[in-house]
Amino acid sequence: MSSISTGMSILSRGMSAQRIRVNLVASNLANAHTTKTEEGGPYKRKDPIFQSFRLPEGEGNEGLASVMVVDVKTDSSPGPKVYDPDHPDADDEGLVEMPNVNVVEEMVNLITAQRSFEANVQAFQTLRDMSQRAIDLGR
Repeated sequence: MSSISTGMSILSRGMSAQRIRVNLVASNLANAHTTKTEEGGPYKRKDPIFQSFRLPEGEGNEGLASVMVVDVKTDSSPGPKVYDPDHPDADDEGLVEMPNVNVVEEMVNLITAQRSFEANVQAFQTLRDMSQRAIDLGR
């Protein structure tokens, strides 16, 4: 594999991992007020588990690594309890357990994931432009 295609592969995997992260954050935000799920109880926020892995040695890949999402972890911590005796999911004391989603934290995660994705896109475009210039020089 050429160094250009290796670079593009690494950047593509990074974009894919960040896309998964953005989708999970979007799901967390969309369910920030979901008090009853199919599993029962309120929605529990989800986080991607990233893992770095080394590329196979040889062909100039020494020391290169990429990233991938290996799992999605469900945060089992309890959400806040809100007093709302008229809510259909309220307990005998009028308390409703809300999802454990902190909207501010999720927005920070979204911005971070978007910027990471954009950085990978920019690097991919730069690598593509460099390879096209190299092809043009060879003509």
